[in-house]
Amino acid sequence: MRRLFVFGLGYSAKVIAALAQRRGIEIVSTGRDGLLSFDDEGTVRMALADADAVLSSVPPSGEGPDPVLERYGDALGGKWLGYLSSTGVYGDTGGAWVDETAALVGSGGTGRRAARAECDAAWLARGARVLRLPGIYGPGRSALDRVRLGKAHRIAPDPAGPGQVFSRVHVDDIASGVMAALTAPPGAYNLADDLPSNQNAVIEEACRLLGRAPPPLLGLDEAGLSAPARAFYAENRRVANGKARRVLGWRPLHPTYREGLRAVLATGG
Repeated sequence: MRRLFVFGLGYSAKVIAALAQRRGIEIVSTGRDGLLSFDDEGTVRMALADADAVLSSVPPSGEGPDPVLERYGDALGGKWLGYLSSTGVYGDTGGAWVDETAALVGSGGTGRRAARAECDAAWLARGARVLRLPGIYGPGRSALDRVRLGKAHRIAPDPAGPGQVFSRVHVDDIASGVMAALTAPPGAYNLADDLPSNQNAVIEEACRLLGRAPPPLLGLDEAGLSAPARAFYAENRRVANGKARRVLGWRPLHPTYREGLRAVLATGG
């Protein structure tokens, strides 16, 4: 592979692009930190024509269709395609494990979740490698930062509930997953760590690494969380990564949040 076109050079895509460049792949990108403007259609189409592969990290805009496919879908034929999706398409499973065979929650409906599910399905229909990602963390974006800023929360568990857990993935493991997918068949792949855990355990580990006392346990209403944060606590699932291991040959460098947080701290993040 000679050239990879990246739509949306954001947090994860920057790490992917850096790894690709180290492997001798030229990167052309859009986004705030990219080389091209998404709206500069002539230049983007010229760059796409000369690219061997296209990766999109652009999420749906509100409830509309996928912005990349809507505007540039006709220019993507004959190329390797990749799309960074979300394990949020699986919805709440009550803490049960979920894999790529599960139906996408919200597909065919309305709202942001439905838009995400429709974009995921649209890229699959194009023959893309759709990489479904759980909670993303890494340098500059982890529980360590929230603890340092005094913004970390520990939420008291609901005694009547099953106990909320979620999966996560270190940004370096996303990058290695994309590289592995460059030679893989089309389809959906979960890139998730091996130890789904509750958020309290992650915050407590970050506090331990920083030598700080954990924040107090608060009720959900006491914590003063934003609407997106509250929505996070409304879902409970474990994401299986077996297909990525079998088909991609992918292995997370940071199999749990413990190794991941230590690696972030070691890099000064």
